[in-house]
Amino acid sequence: MSNSKVLLVYPNLQMVNLLPSNIASLSAYLKANGIGVKLFDTTLYRTAQKSVDEIRVEHLQLRPFNLSEKGVNYKTSDVFEDFLNLVSEFAPDVIAVSATDDTYELGVSLVSKIKARKSHVIFGGVYPTFSPEKVINNELIDSICIGEGEAALLELALCLKADKDISRIKNLWVKKSGKIIKNGLGPLLDINTLPFEDFTIFEKERFFRPMQGKIYRMLPVCIDRGCPFSCSFCAAPLKRKLYSDTGAGQYFRAKCIPRVIEELKFQVEKYKIDYIYFNSETFFARKNEDISKFAEEYSAKIRLPFWCQTHVETISEDKIRLLKEMNCDRISIGIEHGNEEFRKKRLNKFFTNQQVINAFKLLDKYKIPVTVNNIIGFPDETRELAFDTIRLNRSITADSINAFFFVPYSGTPLRQYCIEKGFMSPDAQTNSLMRGSILDMPQFTPEEIEGLVRTFSLYVKMPESYYDKIKIAESINKDGDEMLAELREVYYKEYFKRQ
Repeated sequence: MSNSKVLLVYPNLQMVNLLPSNIASLSAYLKANGIGVKLFDTTLYRTAQKSVDEIRVEHLQLRPFNLSEKGVNYKTSDVFEDFLNLVSEFAPDVIAVSATDDTYELGVSLVSKIKARKSHVIFGGVYPTFSPEKVINNELIDSICIGEGEAALLELALCLKADKDISRIKNLWVKKSGKIIKNGLGPLLDINTLPFEDFTIFEKERFFRPMQGKIYRMLPVCIDRGCPFSCSFCAAPLKRKLYSDTGAGQYFRAKCIPRVIEELKFQVEKYKIDYIYFNSETFFARKNEDISKFAEEYSAKIRLPFWCQTHVETISEDKIRLLKEMNCDRISIGIEHGNEEFRKKRLNKFFTNQQVINAFKLLDKYKIPVTVNNIIGFPDETRELAFDTIRLNRSITADSINAFFFVPYSGTPLRQYCIEKGFMSPDAQTNSLMRGSILDMPQFTPEEIEGLVRTFSLYVKMPESYYDKIKIAESINKDGDEMLAELREVYYKEYFKRQ
């Protein structure tokens, strides 16, 4: 035992109650190597006026739910006071903050409250990986982690405890003597050899998650890392490039089937889970024989209901039949945009609308509920193009419909495009997927985008005879809000029956 202690900090969006595999993996890796670990998690604190899921209920993307029926309620204490108390009691050698574009500011706010700081503060995650200069130049931050964090964080904790030089640790940018030492990437880990993810660091309330009106005791199971696709609104392509260009390895890696089954059996028993979320960008991103083997093993040894997501291009009848045999409860599919030319040119997605229609017919045939993901407010989009997305959604059968705001996240090709087009400043901070557009586009304003996001499900599901009323509901004013409330009641009754 090194007696080194690491405080993991997860500045999550309010009440997004899906357990993060990345934090659980860091904890497991550190503990397996003798490091003491505790977690500070902001999920159950009121850090915004409304949670993302509350907004999604208002926008008819989620069925109403009540987490309090499972004992999940907001904390009444102050998030900053609780953080300072834990830092004081635990006295960590390292405070490691996992940050996305959406949560970076909250993470900085937390560490800014520490007065007499003795811990080394490191930020890691997607945001520091793709906005490293901004993050490392924050005076509150001692180092940042680029890319994968398990090995780098362990080495940092061990070196600090032994009073050894930390300036040459792979994956880290480190401040030293007024300079910033920028180290290259270390080799990627074999994810089949990692210890099982450690969820013991989370409070019991964090295991419950709503799934279209029902509350499940749910656990994410990571079956791969990365994604083989190259969507321009996602950071996955640049993360692959980050590693391949430096010779550090192929970032997208899939766990072997025996390892996944072994992990599932262990986690289900340990945490008494009744629902699984397969934490994979593309569930079918592996060889057909592996998918068949996984389906056979899962059906025989696990068979809990589960939720997964995949790309349109990966769907076939054989695969959907396997999902049904496995007891798949729901699948999410992103079509993002309904105009084929725009989707190909701007989003780097190459499937056809007919492929979308065929895929959803298969899922309907096998009675697997689908959540379809769409995005409104892409750069260069117009209201007319957005209605192409509505029309494509009207041609398929989906149990629930998501319409998110386009967010120009760090590390995505579309962020750079938005900057070059003058739609945003280079240092603009993003909102979450449900909190509005930050783009300044004369042909499609943030107000117009917000109006379509909040009425998207209405336009898709309701007859065109309602369109005049739905147009009124787009308006962000008293009349629009009243009309939206009226139409929402109709939608719940006719199109959004509880499962």
